[in-house]
Order: sequence, then structure tokens, then C-alpha cells
Amino acid sequence: MIPGSFAYHRPQSVREAVAMLADLGEEARPLAGGHSLIPMMKLRLAQPQHLVDLGGIPDLKGVRAEAGDVVIGAMTSQHEMIASPVLAERIPLLREVSVLIADPQVRYMGTLGGNVANGDPGNDMPAVMVCLGAIFQLAGPNGERQVAAREFYQGAYFTALEPGEIVTAIRIPAPPAGHGYAYEKLKRKVGDYATAAAAVVLTQSGGRLTSCSIGLTNVAETPLWADGAAALLVGSTLDGETIKQAVAAAEALTAPASDNRGPAEYRTKMAGVMLRRALARARSRAA
Repeated sequence: MIPGSFAYHRPQSVREAVAMLADLGEEARPLAGGHSLIPMMKLRLAQPQHLVDLGGIPDLKGVRAEAGDVVIGAMTSQHEMIASPVLAERIPLLREVSVLIADPQVRYMGTLGGNVANGDPGNDMPAVMVCLGAIFQLAGPNGERQVAAREFYQGAYFTALEPGEIVTAIRIPAPPAGHGYAYEKLKRKVGDYATAAAAVVLTQSGGRLTSCSIGLTNVAETPLWADGAAALLVGSTLDGETIKQAVAAAEALTAPASDNRGPAEYRTKMAGVMLRRALARARSRAA
């Protein structure tokens, strides 16, 4: 449980961090909150020779509104997101999800960028970013670029990040005023990854859904955007038969592993249960 030896670096700017990662090459890893990387280092599943700590870069922190979007610096902690008045007003779903991540000690150090960037299918925020249509802003040796969250995840721990790139910010289109939202998460104990979880954002008018987006957590190698299931719900009154069809469509997307959280069939069904609950709670919140 003791990591191998490594050199520690703490750049003061994004440009310095990118240059440092380029110079140090494949033996360097960026460090955000450390709650994914450090445990792997202790188990010797990861043995980087250099850690580049992003915690000293002020430009990577903070939450701000820009026109119709909300921009969150990658090094913004879960605790800071919970306390953000901008998120409370514009995207309250993110506060709801942050409160469900691990425990207070982890949330003080764990960052949004770290949660979304390493491609862990068990992390909560990736599916929420997919649900919200977020855009990840990246910086690397070849400059800056943007990648949609729905195109970022390629497999378990495999993402669109190229060598030397880091996530610098997450840009999220703020849902319209009066939207409904919910994140339902089944877990074995406080602090655990989800057995299955579902994020929902919807709007309604005249008792019928006018828009809907659904993200599923930890029931495949990547977060899932259940766009087909959501499309079935748009225009409906969320009647029982339509919900049944949408849940079946969402469950059909899943491919969970059988593990100590339960067999694959159970986890698929729990994804459907979480989706039903999230739809009901999101609708109750929608104006």
C-alpha cells in the first residue's frame, strides 16, 4: 500500500503544466484531487515517475455564468460545487450529484475535472455531463480544443484525451428555467460507486414533455446517453405504458459486469428502477 518513488511537480499555469507533461513524456501523470490515481499508485497498478499537480493553477478553478452557459474550472472541488450560488440557480442537478459522491472528506479534495477525465465508468459525473450535453475544454501540446462529453468516452478508462492533454474546464448549456431534474443512485453504502444510477433533465408544457435527456452510470464500459429512450418520452404525459417502453429501451443499452455489486441482470434492472424514480422526481420539479 505504499506507492513507488516519483518526482513531484507543481506548475503555476496551464501553459507550464502542458509544457511539463510534454517534456516528461509517458512517465508523467497529471494530478487533480488524487482520489483515483493515488489508490492505483498504492496498489502499484499505476507507477508514474512524475506527478504534475494541477492544484496550483488558479485559472483551473471557479464557477461562472457566460451568457446561456455555465463554465466550471476543472480543478473546482465537489465541495465548491455544492456551495456555488451559480449552480444552485442555473444547474441544481450538479449540486444534487456532488452531495452523493463519496463523503465530505473526499468532496473537499475531489475535483470535477478529475471525476470526468479518467474514464472510470463508476464515476457519477460523466453520465451527468452526457445528460446535460456538456463540452470539455482541453489543452495540450497542439493547442486548445473542445470535445463533447457524448463523444469523449471511448471505453473503460479510455477517452478522447490525447497524450499530454488535460481538461481545463467544462462548459454546460444551462437548462431552461423551470426544468425538472433528478439523479437517482443505488449504492451498497455511503461512499460507494453506484450499482446503477440515472440522471434525468426534462421540460414540460401543458402536462406533456417537451424535452428529455437521460444519462446512465456504471452499467456499461462508458457512461450511457439513452437518447432513444428519451425520444420515446417527448410528447407524452409520462403515462405508464410510455415509461415502460422508455425503461425497456434504456435497459437494452446497458452491458454491466457481474461483480460484488450484483449480477449483470440485476444491475440492468436496477438501472431501469433508477430511471423510473428519476423521471418521477424530475417531473415533480418541473414547472
